[in-house]
This record gives sequence, C-alpha cells and structure tokens, in this order.
Amino acid sequence: MTATEVRPAPPPEPKAEPRWRRVLGRVTTVLAALLVLAALVLPHEVGQISPAGFVRIPVEGLAGLAILLVLPPRPRRVVALLGGLLLALVTLLRILDMGFLVTLVRPFDPVLDWVLADDAFSFLADSVGLAGAIAAAVAAVLLVVAVFVLLTRSVLRLTRVAIAHRTASARAVAVLSVVWLACAVLGVQIVAPLPVASRSAAALAWQKAMQVPATMRDEQAFAQQARVDAFRDTPPGRLLTGLRGKDVMLTFVESYGRSAVEDPRYAPQVDATLDAGTRSLAAAGYSARSAFLTSPVAGGGSWLAHATFGSGLWIDDEQRDRSLTASDRLTLTSAFKKADWQTVGVMPGTTAAWPESRFFGIDTVYDARNLGYRGLNFSWSPMPDQYALAAYQRTEHGKPDRGPQMAEVVLTSSHVPWTPVPKLVPWDAVGDGSGYDATVRATDPPDVVWQDPQRVRDGYRDSIVYSLDSLISWVQTYGDENLVLVFLGDHQPLPIITGDGASRDVPITIVARDRSVLDRVSSWGWQDGLHPGPTAPVWRMDAFRDRFLTAFGS
Repeated sequence: MTATEVRPAPPPEPKAEPRWRRVLGRVTTVLAALLVLAALVLPHEVGQISPAGFVRIPVEGLAGLAILLVLPPRPRRVVALLGGLLLALVTLLRILDMGFLVTLVRPFDPVLDWVLADDAFSFLADSVGLAGAIAAAVAAVLLVVAVFVLLTRSVLRLTRVAIAHRTASARAVAVLSVVWLACAVLGVQIVAPLPVASRSAAALAWQKAMQVPATMRDEQAFAQQARVDAFRDTPPGRLLTGLRGKDVMLTFVESYGRSAVEDPRYAPQVDATLDAGTRSLAAAGYSARSAFLTSPVAGGGSWLAHATFGSGLWIDDEQRDRSLTASDRLTLTSAFKKADWQTVGVMPGTTAAWPESRFFGIDTVYDARNLGYRGLNFSWSPMPDQYALAAYQRTEHGKPDRGPQMAEVVLTSSHVPWTPVPKLVPWDAVGDGSGYDATVRATDPPDVVWQDPQRVRDGYRDSIVYSLDSLISWVQTYGDENLVLVFLGDHQPLPIITGDGASRDVPITIVARDRSVLDRVSSWGWQDGLHPGPTAPVWRMDAFRDRFLTAFGS
C-alpha cells in the first residue's frame, strides 16, 4: 500500500433493537398465535365456550404450517394470505352458527339466510329503537372487518416467525402431529364433547361448501313434492261442507310451545289458565279438543310455521317459502275463499305490505298500519293482543248481516323480547289503545330486562298467560253458536326459555259450541279441553291441512 492510498472505513455497527420493541414483537406474536388457535378450535355452540375448551390441537394448523415450511417465498406468502382469509371466513360462519343456534335452534345456511339480515334489523329497530339497531349494524360490520384484518395479519406474522425458526417449527409440527394422532385414536377430551384432536374448522368448511349443492337439490325435490296436491281440483261445493255457515278463526299464539304447558317454570300458571278457560267455556256451552303439532322451526321464523300449517308442506327455509308462494298450492285459507267464505287476516305484527295475501286467499288484511292503534308499542309487538282482537270485532266480526267468515289472526304479545307484558282490561275500556301507555312507561326496556335471565323467563310465562286469557275472554264475550276456533302455537321460544334439547312441539286446540263440529274429529284421538296432556297425540304440522280438509269435506 502506498502512502497515497486510503484504507476504506469499516461499516458502522448496526444499532441494537430497543428492548421494548423486542418485547412488543414477542407479545404480538403470542397474541397472533392465540388468535389463530382460538379461530381454529372455536366451539360450535355458545354453551361449550370455556378456557379448557380451547386446549385442543387443530389438525388444520399443523397441516397448514407444514405446507408453508416447504413452499418457496412467493407462493408461501400467497398461500398464507389465502389461508388467513379462509380462516376468517370460517370463523365468521362459526359465529353465525352460534347465533342461529341460540335464536333459531339451527345452524346458519350460507345460501338462504342472508335475506334474514333485513328482518333482524327490523326486529332490533322495533325492540330497542332505530338508534340501537343502527349501532348494532355498525358493530357487526366492524366485527367482520376486524376478523378478516386481524386473522390475516396474524397468519402472515406467524408464517414469518416459523420460517425464521424453520428447524424448530418443523420439529414442533412433527411432535404435535404424533400427539394429535394419539389423541384422535384414544378419543381424548378435556371438555366434552370437544376432542383434543380437533378438525372442526375443516369439517365446518366442508359442511358449508356441501350445503350449496344440497340446497339446489332440495329446491328441485320440493318443486316436485309441491305439485302433488290431492285437494287442488276439489270443486268448491265439496270443500269444507262440515263448516258451512260457521265463522272460523285460525289463530296463532306467538312462541306458544310445548314447554309452556310442561316446563315446571311456566306450566303451573299456563296450565291453570288453560284449565280455567276449559271450565268457563264449558259453562258457556263450548267444547274443546287439544293435541300437539311439530313445528318446522323453533325460536323464530313464524311465517314458515304459518306456511307449513296452511299448505300441508314442510316449509323450513326461505327457499321453500318462496317456491310455495309462487305456486298454485291450495292452502287452508284459500280453501275457505274458494268455498265462498269471506276471508280476513288480522296481523298486528305486520308493518308493511303483504303481497303474499293473494296467494293465501286473504281478501282483507288488517295490520299495524290500519288497525287504528294509537298507543305506544310493546317492544316488537306494536299492540296488545286484546286490542287486536277488539279491533277485529269492531271492524269485521261484529258487522251486522255479514256472511260466514274465516279469519287468520296472529297474536303477537308473546313475541320476544316478552316485555312489557299488557294486562287484561274490560273490553269496553280497550278504546284506541292509548290507555296502555302507562304500562309501557312503567316497564324497564328490553336491554335492562335481558340482563337477568329469570326476568326474561317470567316475562315469557306472563305473556303466554296474557295471550291465552285475551283469546279465551274474547270467545266468552263475542263468540256464538257459529264460532269455530282453532288456535295453536307457531313454534317453541328461544333456548333461554326452553333449555337445550327441547322438542319442536306446539299445542293446538279446536273450540266449538256446535257438537257436530267436534264429532267430525273424534277419530283423531285428541284430548278434551284446552290443555293437551303429556300423552296427547303429536302430528307433524304439515299433516294438519289434509286431515282438516278431509274431516270437514264432503
């Protein structure tokens, strides 16, 4: 080296990463791992969620990590990104499943159930107000965004960490795979029924993917089934001959399920109401027969139960309901119209136009907009049942010189959230409904009541008693020798009321003063009175139409 040559300066020493940054990075990695683990092993039902329920080994995580370890850098990043998005989608589907199991006692259908979002928003708006519904909708959107962003970023971060420690990651996959296999063979569970060897995420993804072609096949099968109708071509003169000259009321009592008459938390009061009603109606000359029907739904979906009852077809989803109302199927209500009854619908819970009324053969529809109610809403139910029945009496049933009438009446006071609960008043004090305002103002709002499950159950029980009392009192006050009343529940209430594993049975009763009416159904084996006992017959709800039209036809 000559004197004029200059030695290059050594590169500067890299600055050590601050300790707080290293700690933060490790904490973030741990949180990402916990989040991904929780998404992979999240239980299917709310009641299964517990800290011990997450102590599981997800085979999807092991397989995914093994694939990422052997991929080149660019494909690895693409696979990690897609894996995070897929995991987020599966997590949201599982959350929806949990919500549907709690409210409708069935899993979420990714093909058909998106249309229920509008109904859910309307229910919240009617129950807690528009502001609360909007807040819930915004929270739901933020939750969806958060799940996709956090899970995708977590998977990408864990991928980088695993590649940085490739040997340790490969050994961990190998060891945990052996443990997973052993637990799967031995059926190890820490919390029943959740196996330690988990494959629930993959099973859910496969199940939802297979639901799409299954839904398509069901649409075709249902269309073929609906075309078979033994009563479609029955001449009007041979329909419902056993009810000529009668006023027939087909009445649905919201959420009036088998649990109301058998669960010891509700049955003492509900059964006492039914037994007292049996005695008081008998004193007025009425007889009754009761049994059970198995509803296609639970927790909600009343319109599907109504369609099943009227059509004689099993309507348990939106696709079947749409197919039904686009057909020429004869329903119970359209059979009365065809046989020259005046047909009326009293639907206080309906707040918008109901175009399906034409399919169901309803000439005149009374809903929340034209029943004349001037009081405050009772949460979701716009008006008390007694007011709806009084309005029906005022507008239709009490008309002089009218012909025979068929009315489909939907009583909504026993609809969730079961607060506030109206009180029965003298019929001449019902007025325009404004007299009920004091009851509404004196009752805690639903968001307060629902903080205490016991208050919710008490409200359910009291609302069923109120609905039944209103109906029985109406018959006593306004019924005559030509009245034939068929009343039933549409479905069982939410699991918070029934508990897990409850049946889908609902009580059904026929009431008439004319003994010949009940003589026509004597072969059914139904029990006397308004209260069906534990041994009363149980039919599927879709069996009722054909048996009713057969019993009362020529």
